[in-house]
Amino acid sequence: MKIIMLGAPGAGKGTRAALMAEHYGIPHISTGDIFRANLKAGTELGLEAKKYMDAGTLVPDDLTVKILLDRVAQKDCQKGYILDGFPRTIHQAEVLEAELEKLNDKIDFAIDVDVSDQIIEERMGGRRVCTKCGATYHVVHAPTKVEGACDKCDGEVILRADDAPETVRYRLKVYHEQTKPLIDFYKKRGILRYVDGSGSLSEALTAVIEALKQG
Repeated sequence: MKIIMLGAPGAGKGTRAALMAEHYGIPHISTGDIFRANLKAGTELGLEAKKYMDAGTLVPDDLTVKILLDRVAQKDCQKGYILDGFPRTIHQAEVLEAELEKLNDKIDFAIDVDVSDQIIEERMGGRRVCTKCGATYHVVHAPTKVEGACDKCDGEVILRADDAPETVRYRLKVYHEQTKPLIDFYKKRGILRYVDGSGSLSEALTAVIEALKQG
């Protein structure tokens, strides 16, 4: 089963992907993790990507897909995989689709984790992270026992720059302009499934399993 996770930043794609990966016994693949692994290992693809990154430019879609295909060709992906963070644009989706077709392969499902912008702004704006151990909290849903101090290590708990209201609104704007069109792209191919991302995490895996049964 080969799955793509779709949804706005803060929708909970990564959390659901991790739950699904454990349930189905397939890897959860983040493009960021792949890039870091290739850079650390000094692979040919990683060194090629590093040239663009060092120049401060985006890694071309064709190269990103090559790095991705190299990862999904590994043994642990034989039963499938879950892609998180790619594709982000229609062009990236088209390149991925074309390259998979050459291998007589395809994506089975694209899951849209649907959450309103208002809920995302509330979620991310209320999120706090420990600067020492990385533990995460929420000022409303999971507050620290002592304001500003981590329950686990007593480190300072802060609002990350990525979660600042103006940053969140900008990221949502980019998502609506560049990534949201992928919903129609995969809907036309008959593989799109919807999941309500506003529900509790305890219901998250069950909702995904039910959505996949629709196919």
